[in-house]
Amino acid sequence: MSREAPAEALSRIVTEALAEDFGGRGDITTNAIVPPGTPMSGAIRSREAGRIAGIDAIRLVLEKLPEPASATLVARDGADIEAGGTVALLSGSARTLLSGERVMLNILGRLSGIATATAAVVRAVEGTGVAVKDTRKTTPGLRALEKYAVAAGGGVNHRSGLYDAVLIKDNHIAVAGSIRAAVAQSRSSLGGEFPIQVEVDTLAQLEEALGCAVAAVLLDNMKPAELRDAVALVKHRCHTEASGGITLANVRAVAETGVDSISLGWLTHSARSLDLGLDIA
Repeated sequence: MSREAPAEALSRIVTEALAEDFGGRGDITTNAIVPPGTPMSGAIRSREAGRIAGIDAIRLVLEKLPEPASATLVARDGADIEAGGTVALLSGSARTLLSGERVMLNILGRLSGIATATAAVVRAVEGTGVAVKDTRKTTPGLRALEKYAVAAGGGVNHRSGLYDAVLIKDNHIAVAGSIRAAVAQSRSSLGGEFPIQVEVDTLAQLEEALGCAVAAVLLDNMKPAELRDAVALVKHRCHTEASGGITLANVRAVAETGVDSISLGWLTHSARSLDLGLDIA
């Protein structure tokens, strides 16, 4: 994977995480036990198989601490790693390595967990041509990094926020009075600047959305049989996206209905962190 993690977002979260850990007094345990300038070497290894994302967090943590230490990054973002595999080799100040350990592992583990979960879904739908997408169900302040991790796992980023795509959902429809009214009001306000996607729960709503010539429909919480009927009704007139109630266990069945994409909120809101550890040499 050639795309790099958003540098500004990663630097910001590293700075905030270190400040959170150090408070106003720093690492009182390490500073009490380890004399300044004590050398140390070690390796970050994965305790389980997974997909790496956010590896630059290691380098950034080391750069932000006062005593010098360096990292040789063995793995790369977007690469798979086996259980016991080496992610990075570290050397330099023991104070820096020990004090920065948890922040490095927390950020790298969180992003790698998202990438690992995404990669599992991508493998599950392999051969169907379906795109695996994320949603806005991200950790506040970490959206850019979590969406980057989805991409590292082989997924596709959905809209970045409320500002860059039109998605008319059930509550918008309720306020506007109908799908047709909501679409008309969106076009009147925004012109043709943004393609319009509408969330639908039923085939009747789908027919109404298709009558508005929308660019995409989000087929919400439909069973595979309903999704097949929806795809047949659409007849390639717009993009079809399935969402809601989709798990690793049933995602293949959903993909085989013929939808164009599948969006999964749990990729970012519920993915388990990859288990990583720092082993002293």
